[in-house]
Amino acid sequence: MDSRKTILKETLLVTGGMAAGIAVMFAVFAALGYWDLTVLWGGLIGGGLSLANFLLMSVGVNAAADRAEQQNVKGGQSVIAASFLLRYAGLFLGLFLAAKSGQCNLIALLLPLLFPRLILTLGAFFRKKEDRPA
Repeated sequence: MDSRKTILKETLLVTGGMAAGIAVMFAVFAALGYWDLTVLWGGLIGGGLSLANFLLMSVGVNAAADRAEQQNVKGGQSVIAASFLLRYAGLFLGLFLAAKSGQCNLIALLLPLLFPRLILTLGAFFRKKEDRPA
């Protein structure tokens, strides 16, 4: 399968799962009586940053794989290293600014960072046997 189609498919899966996870998180906050606008902003910003991190990671890994395929292993390694550094710096900066603004609930801001791994694990569990990687 074309790598761009794979990235799009996985990003759509993570986006749908992220929306469902954030909705459940909002429902739990509401059920516990802690719902307010800071929870809304924290969930939306945390989810957006988490999704952007996942998408940029996918694109970076794809670029590194393309370079490695062309026998440029060092170039692929440098793409991975640069991607890691830039993604985490951007993620930290975004989370720091959102937390310092006082407009975001810290738990609602940070919890969506755990969702992509959970979503991909569950997605692999429910994926058809012939669609699973070897």
